[in-house]
Amino acid sequence: MDQLTDVLNAISHPTRRAIIGQLANGPARFLDIAESFDTALNSVTKHLKLLERAELIERRKQGREVIISFRGEPLREVAGWVHEYERFWNERLDQFEQYLKNQKTNRDKMR
Repeated sequence: MDQLTDVLNAISHPTRRAIIGQLANGPARFLDIAESFDTALNSVTKHLKLLERAELIERRKQGREVIISFRGEPLREVAGWVHEYERFWNERLDQFEQYLKNQKTNRDKMR
């Protein structure tokens, strides 16, 4: 569950989601990512560290530059977790719908 917690924490912030969106188009240099945001480089570095801890990105050194790539695999765990709750709520809503139909049928019989 720690991986799931890290991923959910990482995607909870709009800046980190924007970074993921940017990297979904392909790898980028650190400075290219940082210039997209009106914030200090230190702040972008902190966001990248959280994404890296969640294993949503990977960094590699290319000469003097740092290239950052998106890794989508950890999002599969989030999708699976959300799917379980989707199934749960669909079952509950189906039960509620059946309950309302039964109530209507009972009322109609009493008339």
